[in-house]
Amino acid sequence: MIGLFLGDTDFSQVVLNKIKKLKKKYFIIDFSKDNKFKKDKNSYRISIGKFGKIIKLIKEKQSKKVLFAGKIAKPNFASLRLDLKGIYYMPSVISAAKIGDAAIIKSIIKILANEGIQVISSIFFNPELSLKKGNYSKIKPSKKEIVSINKGKTYFNKIDNLDHIQALVVKDGKIIAKEGREGTKNMLSKLKLKSDGILIKLPKRKQDLRIDLPTIGLQTLKDIKKYGLKGLVLKSKKNIFLDKKKVISFANKNNIFINII
Repeated sequence: MIGLFLGDTDFSQVVLNKIKKLKKKYFIIDFSKDNKFKKDKNSYRISIGKFGKIIKLIKEKQSKKVLFAGKIAKPNFASLRLDLKGIYYMPSVISAAKIGDAAIIKSIIKILANEGIQVISSIFFNPELSLKKGNYSKIKPSKKEIVSINKGKTYFNKIDNLDHIQALVVKDGKIIAKEGREGTKNMLSKLKLKSDGILIKLPKRKQDLRIDLPTIGLQTLKDIKKYGLKGLVLKSKKNIFLDKKKVISFANKNNIFINII
């Protein structure tokens, strides 16, 4: 029995579909904003403040492993109703929330570990979603563009593992945009329509690779085209790549490179 902490974005549904295809026994703790999985008979809607109830459910289901998939946004702490374990653990979650959404999940993982519950990689059942090193488009980055890519790599190796930055845009060896708390799409919206930059989405140094891997899909490529970017760079086996065939086809039709380093 696998426990699924599922939030928003298409990734959570992709994970659930694979679990069903593999005929694995599962239950869902629905952390999505709009109760996305309410029609699933194995789904439970439990507030993040009810840690006692969450842990009790996991143990009742005799689940030895759980995973997180999809965006789990910061809750409205002022309106949360807490049980006893919630009162005990909530200060650490509130403290983490000041850093960012990824830090919230990290704090929950620590709480689960304290209760003897193991958290596995979000792509444990979907290894096909993470691409290995190589160029996946007809076009490859030029030598000049590789210099810019290396600039981005160096930056990611320096930032803190709890920093919310998971994406950069580089051009001519310079960083011209950094992702904020609002995400990659918001960062790109601030670019000029013909920016000629390169989108780099990499995990941070010492990042917990069980969660919050840099994710791209067809919409990412459409945004790359919209803002005139030349390509996309991801880290080998440390990415979530949705709609692979559609994304690669779109990249080739629009002269965009996809490079996994």
